[in-house]
Amino acid sequence: MAENENELAAENGQGSVRCRYCGQRNKARAEGGTAKCGRCRLPLSDEPHKKFADLNKHDYIHPADSRALAALRAIPGIDSALKKLLAVTGESAIRVICTASAVKVTPKQCPDLHAKLQVACTTLGVDMPELFVQQSPIVNAFTAGVERPVIVLHSSLIERLTDEEVLAVVAHEVGHIHAEHVLYLTAARLLEFLANAALAATAIAKIALELISMTMRSALLAWARRAELSCDRAALLVTQDPHVFGRTMMKLSGGTYASKVDYEQFLEQARDFQKNYDEKALDRFWADIINAGLSHPFPVWRVAEILKWVESGEYKALMTGEPQTAAA
Repeated sequence: MAENENELAAENGQGSVRCRYCGQRNKARAEGGTAKCGRCRLPLSDEPHKKFADLNKHDYIHPADSRALAALRAIPGIDSALKKLLAVTGESAIRVICTASAVKVTPKQCPDLHAKLQVACTTLGVDMPELFVQQSPIVNAFTAGVERPVIVLHSSLIERLTDEEVLAVVAHEVGHIHAEHVLYLTAARLLEFLANAALAATAIAKIALELISMTMRSALLAWARRAELSCDRAALLVTQDPHVFGRTMMKLSGGTYASKVDYEQFLEQARDFQKNYDEKALDRFWADIINAGLSHPFPVWRVAEILKWVESGEYKALMTGEPQTAAA
């Protein structure tokens, strides 16, 4: 209904604003407050939004991702072992969990989330995957599946983020698909899932452990953490505002208390963390050891990496089409 009214207003010559993200025309509103698109719920603005016609994953892949993936692929038999693992567990398990315990997002069900997914996909040049919202107290999102990837957003994540920050999360997950992470990422997520106490003793878990050696598992999970850094960059390419990503990580760090946190001080904290990591061997040792037990890099670390990428000029080069400097 709202879309038809917006189109009718435009045809009658009334003032309207086209959403820079999803393209819908919105009836012009009085000044004051933040006007949002009636479809994707993202802020209306006269600023352009770049869509990448032919984005190459190597234009934004993080160097740590590239190195970890090369080390993973150097392990003899890794690809055949992962294919056997997925053949045993199958994508069907993922799809059963999603369709049986989560809400499927469609143009009619949670339409603003569907529009955000479309924004991320059209910006990066990715076919639309299925998107689900799952009830969970864990603040997280994930992408899984090889032939037919699915993205799952946990309800607690959506509930504490703004619309722009939700777009950043969705774009991050779409980045996994664009960067062709899905085969290895699905295997990593399955290993994490099968490590659950309720499943660890099952026959499938035992078969999985027999198929994948400890060396393979360690290398796979180490790569999966570093792959997140590449997808943070993909999120920035969609939101096109590093502070949207920064505030998202601030909320992942401070939870609901983040509303009382000074954002500029949080950025300083990220820069200090990176400086100490680069200059102090003991800080680097502990950061690497502790982070090795996590599925994602530390949120503050992720902010530091995005700041570094922006300040390097590589992000600007992608946005303007200028020749890029090779990543260090």
